[in-house]
Amino acid sequence: MNFQAFAQQDTAAYAAQRVKVNTLLAERSTKFGQYDESLSQRTGIFGWQTKKDIKNSNEILRQVVLTDNNIFKELKVLMDYKDLQNQQKVAVADNSEERIQNYMRSIKKLQDQNEALKSENAKKNSGSFSSYIIVFLLLIMAGGFYFFNKKIKSYEKRTV
Repeated sequence: MNFQAFAQQDTAAYAAQRVKVNTLLAERSTKFGQYDESLSQRTGIFGWQTKKDIKNSNEILRQVVLTDNNIFKELKVLMDYKDLQNQQKVAVADNSEERIQNYMRSIKKLQDQNEALKSENAKKNSGSFSSYIIVFLLLIMAGGFYFFNKKIKSYEKRTV
């Protein structure tokens, strides 16, 4: 959630910076129009430009250049925002890739543990089955011993 708030704030700052650049571009366009108009002003004798006309044109041109410098500075800030957004996207992608790798490792580890538990359970089950067989055979041997012992005693009683 914190990242989303940061991203929204960053997007808002980017939008504000774009508005600032667009305002400067409109201002430059207006100033350049004024410069173009000042070049056509000829207040001197015989339609010539006076020093004042030329100074006025140069001052307007200087303002255009200053506005251009501001536009370049603000565009640099705008590009920095864009680079930051790209870096954030790469960081998010790397983070996602790392999380996916961690999930895959966890799944593999759990699968291995599951297989180990299954084999251990199978060994216990086969061990308990063999215990049942041993107990069964012992009971048969005990029953057989009892039965043969009884037969032998009855045979001895008949022969005596």
